[in-house]
Formats: sequence, C-alpha cells, structure tokens
Amino acid sequence: MAARATRPGMLHHKENDAQQSTTKRQRTAAGRLPLSAAPAEEPVVFTGRDDVESLLNEKMKGKNKMDYKGKSEQMMEYIKKLRACIKWLLEREDANLAEIGKLSGLLEAAEKHHSEIVAQLKNAIEESKAINEELQKQYASLQENLKMVEAEKMDALRSLGDEKEARTAVESSRTEILEDLRKAKLEEKRLNDQIKMLQDTNKRLQEYNTSLQQYNCNLQADTTKNAETITKLQKEKNTMVETMNGLRDHANSIKMQLDLAKSLQNEAAKQKNDLLKEVEGLRSELQHVREDRDNKSAKVDTLLTQIGTYKEMTGKSAMELDSAMTRTTALEETCSSQRETIKSLEIKLAAANEKLKRSDLMALETMTGYENQKKMLEDLQSRLDEAEQQILDGEKLRRKLHNTILELKGNIRVFCRVRPLLSNELGAVNYPKSGENLGRGIELMHNAQEYSFTFDKVFDHLASQEDVFIEISQLVQSALDGYKVCIFAYGQTGSGKTYTMMGNPELNDQKGMIPRSLEQIFQASQALNSQGWKYKMQASMLEIYNETIRDLLATNRVATQDGGSAKYSIKHDANGNTHVSDLTIVDVTSTSEVSSLLRRAAQSRSVGRTQMNEESSRSHCVFTLRIFGVNEGTDQQVQGVLNLIDLAGSERLNKSGATGDRLKETQAINKSLSCLSDVIFSIAKKDEHIPFRNSKLTYLLQPCLGGDSKTLMFVNLSPESSSTGESICSLRFAARVNSCEIGIPRRQTQMRNV
Repeated sequence: MAARATRPGMLHHKENDAQQSTTKRQRTAAGRLPLSAAPAEEPVVFTGRDDVESLLNEKMKGKNKMDYKGKSEQMMEYIKKLRACIKWLLEREDANLAEIGKLSGLLEAAEKHHSEIVAQLKNAIEESKAINEELQKQYASLQENLKMVEAEKMDALRSLGDEKEARTAVESSRTEILEDLRKAKLEEKRLNDQIKMLQDTNKRLQEYNTSLQQYNCNLQADTTKNAETITKLQKEKNTMVETMNGLRDHANSIKMQLDLAKSLQNEAAKQKNDLLKEVEGLRSELQHVREDRDNKSAKVDTLLTQIGTYKEMTGKSAMELDSAMTRTTALEETCSSQRETIKSLEIKLAAANEKLKRSDLMALETMTGYENQKKMLEDLQSRLDEAEQQILDGEKLRRKLHNTILELKGNIRVFCRVRPLLSNELGAVNYPKSGENLGRGIELMHNAQEYSFTFDKVFDHLASQEDVFIEISQLVQSALDGYKVCIFAYGQTGSGKTYTMMGNPELNDQKGMIPRSLEQIFQASQALNSQGWKYKMQASMLEIYNETIRDLLATNRVATQDGGSAKYSIKHDANGNTHVSDLTIVDVTSTSEVSSLLRRAAQSRSVGRTQMNEESSRSHCVFTLRIFGVNEGTDQQVQGVLNLIDLAGSERLNKSGATGDRLKETQAINKSLSCLSDVIFSIAKKDEHIPFRNSKLTYLLQPCLGGDSKTLMFVNLSPESSSTGESICSLRFAARVNSCEIGIPRRQTQMRNV
C-alpha cells in the first residue's frame, strides 16, 4: 500500500519533467538552448490500478491559453503514457492466463493420480472379496466333511462289533478334520487381517481423496477469482482504449486548430515583415531624400553666400541671380513633393499596424470560441451522464414497483378459460352479468344444482389468445427481471390446454402463451441493450410420461420398452434452482430458434387417441427458459427462470375407454395429478411435510410451489353438459390452489463494485 501511495507523486514528478522538457525545447527553437541539451525521456512504469487512475485523472496544463505547442507536446507525452499503460495491462492479462493454465495442469494431474489410486483400491477390494468367498466355500466344505464323518461314525458303531476300534478310527478322522478346520480358521483370520489392512488403506485413501477434492475446490475458486480478475482487467483495458481514442481525437482536433492558428499567425507575421521591409525601404529612401535635400540646402546656402559674395565683390549680372533663384525654387518644390511621399508612407505604416492588431484579435477570438465549445462539450457530457443515471434509477424503480404490484396480486394466481362449444354440444356454463364477480366468476349447472366459483380472472369462449396473454405479460416480465416464474395449464382431456399454451404458431393471431412469452422476452431484452444490459438465454424441454422423464430436444434418443430413458434425475440446489441430469440445454438468441425447438419437441411428444379426444396429450410437457443478464455499466446481474407447462389431461377411465397402454398412461396421469392435488392441499393447510417426492411432476415443480417463485395456473374447462362432473372437480382443485399463500420470492440479483 505504501508503494502504491507514492505512485501519483512519481507521475506528477514526471509531468513536471515533461513540462520542463517542453520549455527547454521552446527555448531551443528560439535559439537560447542547443538541441543536444534536451533531457532523455524516461520509460513509464505501472505497478497497480492507482497508477492507472492517476493517469486517467491527469489534466492538460499549459503556460497560458495560447500555448498550443506546449499543450500539444504534453498531449503526446500523455498518449505515450497511455500506450505504456495498455502494454502493462496486456502483460498482466498474459500472466494471469499463464497462471490459470498452470493451475489447470496441476488440477488434471491431481485428478489423474486420484483416479489411479481409486482404481488400485477397487482392485484390492475385489481380490479380498474373492479370497473371502473362497475361504467361505472351504469352510462350508469342511463342515460337510465333518457331518459325513459323524454319519460314518454312527454307521460304524452299528455295523462293527468292536466299539473301541470304531471309536479310534472316528476319533482319528475327527482329529484330522479338526486340524484342517483349525488351519482354515487361521487362514481365514489371516485373510480377515488382510481385509482389515486393506480397509484401513481404503480409509486413508478416502481421506486423501477428500483432501484432493478440497484442493480441487481451492483450485477452482482460484480459477474463478483469476477469471474475474481477467474480466476486470479487460474492462479496464477497454476503458483505457476508449479514453486513449477520445484523447487522440481531442489531440487531433486541438492540433488542427493549432495548425490553423499558426497559419493565420504566420500569414499575419509575413504581412507584418513585408510591411516592415517596405517601411524600412521607405525610411531609407526618405533618409536619402533628406540627405539630398540637406545637400541641396547646403548648396543653396553656398550659392546664396556666393551670390552675396558675387554681389559684394564682382557685382554679377541679374541674369545669373535669376537663374540661381530658379534653381532654388525647383529644389524647394522637390522637397515639398518628398514630404507628401513621406506622409503617404506613414499612412500605409499605420494601416499595416492596424491590420496586425486585427489579426491578433482574430486569433484571440478563435481561442475564446474554442474554450466555449470545450465548456459546452463538457456540459453536454455531464448532462448525458446524468440522463443515463436517471434511466438506470428509473429502471430499478420500475422493477421494484412491478414486483410490488405482482406481490399485491398474489404470488400464486389462478385463471379460468372456457373453450368454445362445438356444433354438436350442449352448454352448461354461465357467467355473472354484473356485480363484483364480473369477469372473475363462473357458474355451472350439474344435476339441477348450480355451482359458483370465483378466480383472479375468467376468460369466456370469446376470449382471444391476445386477450389471455395481456393478463400474463407482467409475469413474463418478472422472469426477465430475475424471478422464477411458472405458468401451467390444468384440466380434463379436450378442454384446450395445449391450444392455450402452444396454439397454432403458423397463424399470428392464434399463437399460444409459450411463443408469445418468448417474443416478449426477446423484444424486451433487445430494448434493454441501450441501457447496458446483455442477456443470455438457455432453453430445454422435457415430458413426464408414465413417471419417466424424456428429453424432447435430444437428437440421439434411444427408445426403451416404455419409450423413455432411466438416466434422467431431478435435483434442487441450495438457491432453489432445478436441474435435470443429462438434459439437453440449448443456447438461444432469437424467437425463430426457439420456434424451431418447439416444432422439434412437438414431433417427439407422446400423444394418443381416446374416446374423449382424437389426439390427447399423454404426458406432462415442461418448457424451461433460463435467463442470465448482466449490466456492463453497473455490474448488476439477474438470473430468472420461465417455466411453461402443459399438463396431461385428466380423464375418467369409464369415459375415456382406455385399455392396454392407454390404460397404463391414464392411470399414471391421474396419479401424478392426484399427487399435485395432495401437494396443493398440504400447502393450503400449511403442513410441516409437503409430499413433493410422491411423483416426478410435483418434485419437478417444488421450487415453483414452495415460495421461491411466482406461479399462475390456467384451469381449462369444456363447456358441454356431459363434462360438468369433471369440470366441477377441476374448478374445486383450482379454487383450492387459489386459496394457497406462498412466501415472497427471493430475486437472484448480485451487485458488485469494481
């Protein structure tokens, strides 16, 4: 920590060195310091995240706002530091990858050594068992021999007259047998000691195996930790690359503006030099004119003196005097014209100075505009960050309010749906026309007696698939928010369960709850991409046929006598997640992929013909979509599960006319539904023991009914009068489900601060 604390100071020291180096280069350009006196650049060294954060927080500084050259050179130094930082991050990532490879090699070697030891131990135990069995056989043989000797003894006593000789023979034979028996017992004791020693060896090997497993867990934890470190470093690398790209664009923009300002300054300086040269020329010309005038004035004075002298001494003629006066007048006119030229040159000089001042003002205005644009950009960036944070806060509030609404409605709810009447059927179902049970109540007439039931929602025969899905769309959204959601259809054969769950995927308005739920999941996940969310979906589909699990997505299914496979088993982990061993799990990214899986599963599902339905589902079908989401901006993670279940239809044996395999299927279906009823009744009575393990169906649905999920049951009814008895049984079961209360679900959400 002490070493890290000193790194920002070191970087600041290097920044001062860079500024001093920039000042020296500027002095060299002005001719005050030779180029060879510039100090050599020191390589930038990074030792931790503190150095990287200090580099990211470093600001550009200059002597003044017009010091473009100094800022540009400082920007180049900053880019060099960024490149060194990226190189350090890449080296650190390579080192972590090498360490992970080394740990993986050690783990594989340990597992191989453990497998060899276990194989040796198994062989030793098998050999001991074989030896023990052989000794048991020898012992049994000796016992038989002893019995035979005893029998011979009795025969000898009866047949021989000499009792002493017979007794001696028997005693000697018995002594030999007892000796053999003693040797066999000694051998057995020796082998038992050997077995005990092998058992001790086995115990030590098991302890060694436990230590190896612990070491394996530690290695896996280290691997996970290194993987998280690599992920963090990759994010830091991406951040550094984005920062470097932004600074590079910023540097290019400043360089372009600097080049423009330099060009304007160079042009103004060139014009100024031209004007100065012109002024110097005019001044030299003016000096020559003045010297010529002085010379001529001296000559005039000399001439005047000579004229006076001539007048006084010689009295020259008036013509010579007039000539001299004419020459004097011409010289005076020449001086006057030269004065006007000097005035025009002074005016031009003033105009040139004014133009130079305007150039300086233009350069200053350019710098002011650049600073204003920079401030405006910073303000827009801060407003953008604030808007993004508001969006994230709004999404969190939406999830919280959405879950609160669903909890107020109940974590386990029941909807009732009645299929339309066929042309040859007589209806026996009515609905309340007004009152508080409007849209929630249903009435049946059976044996001249009226039965009334109330549920969370009742859909009559006119309700469309879209109307039904609107009511469950909020539950589907909860799965995307990180909750476990289970929706299943219950009812007698021919009541429309499969149509409700699957519908007709070929017709858009007749799609069932499963395809519509998947469309909503994928559309919502794509909409959340703009907020930084990335989702991964995994789908699986199975059926429970005659209390046997079948994988409907397996490509190499091997049929057994009952059409199933015995290798699938159901397990629940500590977090309430359900796992089926060896079940096919497919990564999906679009609705079309899931639709293809549903078509493939529908072809593999078990159906059959009964007197109640031409094509009846003979198994419970369970579709599971696992949702894994992570927000790259906030590191928030969610894990949701959506279970969509089409239960097999319940039916009475006297009505279905089932025989043979159909009879066996019907009995298995009714038994599993009866077990489901027992579980629901136990939950309603709040029993301490819930019989989830009585059937594969209830054990599979345990997390959905035990308080760790949001559950919705569709009870599907046939409206014909001949089915009222079965319909009343289904409605009574649904009413008991509707009276159950389960606990508040625990959302699988993790927050990490990097």
